[in-house]
Amino acid sequence: MLEVLLVHFAERFCALLDERELSTYRLAIDLGMSDTLIGYWKRGKRQPAMDNLIKLADYFDVSIDYLVGRSDVKERK
Repeated sequence: MLEVLLVHFAERFCALLDERELSTYRLAIDLGMSDTLIGYWKRGKRQPAMDNLIKLADYFDVSIDYLVGRSDVKERK
């Protein structure tokens, strides 16, 4: 189950970066995170902790459910 969530998260995360033409380096600076950690997320090697999922959802203005593949609806309620 966790592996499926990692795949969905990585796909959605990469798509959001591409949509905004955003580099992992820029995102790392904007969120005060490590570029290496963000690279792990992008490659599907790790899943963000809940506090980082919240930061990502806020940053991209999407729901956490969308980020992890539990919903296809981007907009937050």
